[in-house]
Amino acid sequence: MINERIPALFIGHGSPLNAIEENEYNRTWHHIGKSIPTPNAILSISAHWQTKKISITGDQHPQTIHDFWGFPQELFAVEYRAPGSVDLVERVKQILPEAEVDQKWGLDHGTWAVLNPMFPEANIPVVQLSLAQSLGFEAHYAIGQALRPLRDEGVLILGSGNLVHNLREAVFRDAGFDWAVEYDGMVKEWLMNRENDKVIGINGHGKAAMLSVNSGEHYIPLLYALGVSDPDEPIQFFSEKVTLGSISMRCVKFG
Repeated sequence: MINERIPALFIGHGSPLNAIEENEYNRTWHHIGKSIPTPNAILSISAHWQTKKISITGDQHPQTIHDFWGFPQELFAVEYRAPGSVDLVERVKQILPEAEVDQKWGLDHGTWAVLNPMFPEANIPVVQLSLAQSLGFEAHYAIGQALRPLRDEGVLILGSGNLVHNLREAVFRDAGFDWAVEYDGMVKEWLMNRENDKVIGINGHGKAAMLSVNSGEHYIPLLYALGVSDPDEPIQFFSEKVTLGSISMRCVKFG
């Protein structure tokens, strides 16, 4: 067991196929996994688990949830058999006593599609934290701040979503729309300058922000990764690309 600070990550996960395809995103996630100390456990905040109240997964053998359709059978056959963690659940409950333990939910593709290339051995315990729909952006960020001590206990905080995510506008092209590229670049600049208030509050940032953040659930995991970071930590960016017109694959490492 390590007792050193683990970097925090936000991963732009994109298509579930990135879990198994050999591509630039898959290779980048594998590289990131190799470049950081092996965590004692992982707390994942995925865009794909939304609940009324704050919830955490409690199953010691979390199921691999194939929460998508229309993809090759090869993808549905993937089973990411990482264990759960009683210790991490109890620790999160100490920090967030209002969190409810959910024994039914497992690891959705926002989590396992990223971890499959990042930690293919699936031997690191994983717990998911839900996105409570009753909370605003500032409250999600505040929860991230509260979870910051976990990083010093060897826990990897993993936010998984997409900085720009608007499936209604998506098209089959490799490049991004001007508004998507604009907002992706704006957020990068805010992160580098530590203008957290601008990252948290999208109101007032114009049409590009409204189109990019859209329904919000893919953007919110970034707020958790930002919340657990320290103001003076280095920030590194990976996969700095907007594809399919309206999907940012940008990844961010804090620390």
